[in-house]
Amino acid sequence: MKYDYLIVGSGLFGSVFAHEMGKKNKKCLVIEKRNHLGGNVYTYNESGINIHKYGAHILYTNSSIVWDYLNQFTSFNRFTNNVIARYYGEQFNMPFNMHTFHQMWGVKTPAEAQKIIAGQTIKHQKDNPENLEEHVLSMVGDDLYEKLVKGYSEKQWGRPCTALPPSVISRIPLRFTYDNNYYNTLYQGIPIGGYTKIIEKMLSQCDVALNEDFLDNRNKWHNQAVKILYTGMIDEYFEYCHGTLEYRGLFFDTKIMETDNFQGVAVVNYTDKDIPYTRTIEHKHFEFAQSEVTAVSYEYPQDWKQGEEAFYPINDARNIDLYNKYFQLANKNNQIIFGGRLGNYKYTNMQDTVLDALALAKLFT
Repeated sequence: MKYDYLIVGSGLFGSVFAHEMGKKNKKCLVIEKRNHLGGNVYTYNESGINIHKYGAHILYTNSSIVWDYLNQFTSFNRFTNNVIARYYGEQFNMPFNMHTFHQMWGVKTPAEAQKIIAGQTIKHQKDNPENLEEHVLSMVGDDLYEKLVKGYSEKQWGRPCTALPPSVISRIPLRFTYDNNYYNTLYQGIPIGGYTKIIEKMLSQCDVALNEDFLDNRNKWHNQAVKILYTGMIDEYFEYCHGTLEYRGLFFDTKIMETDNFQGVAVVNYTDKDIPYTRTIEHKHFEFAQSEVTAVSYEYPQDWKQGEEAFYPINDARNIDLYNKYFQLANKNNQIIFGGRLGNYKYTNMQDTVLDALALAKLFT
């Protein structure tokens, strides 16, 4: 066979794995069905602004391993994610902190905020919340749930909070300090020049083929390499033989606007149900770009259908049981390895994606 490894998909997971295999003098071919490298972290430049085509990707981590690993390919800036939430004309800081509590109730001290939250949550306490609504009400109370969680979550997932598992939001931080930093991590930033440059450097020692769909000619690709890392949808690889896993889709409407500053912040969440998009992203604020125009993406969650890009796995009991059936099939094939968000059917942030890919690479020599 011509290659030691065929990597299907040039996203962050596949690219980290390919780079590590190259360091071990393994010959790798990376194929990508899109017309560009990078998967969902792909960025492109327009009007002097690096645009995150598939939504905001902000690196945040407490791991020096992840931070140092990615900084070997480019430097990261000091971007800090300060999110604004808008609800029917009201505006709040996110995540929940003393600024939020003051905006919500007019309180000025942590004791005042804690008293209100305790008074609202006490009636919702349950040993085992059965759904997202019960879970969040027991943690933050009625006001924060109704204005900042309910509408956003139902738009994001396309179903009522009473039909969503509590695990959708495993933990809601309540900060009783005046701190608008969305991520409470040691490291945080955006790569200077965009993520595509990182991917290009990772894959500089690999052969790369764009506009190549593995599933269109799988026999050909199986004969190209000793091992295959497949980062696409695991159920699609097995031709949906056990049924279709569920995902949420996203649609991004990106506009170049004739103003130098549209919203004054990188991310604004829209938490009321009547606005169809969940957030707007003003890309120039990620890298403090100086330009006379700006680029803004409107992010619309949508139902997913076969043939469309899948973004968020819906990890409820039915889908987890179905994924386990595909996982058992995967374990019977010694040539193929499944990895990444779609291959493992789990949503991971960039930190975990890098760590998972590095861990996988260590298993192979």
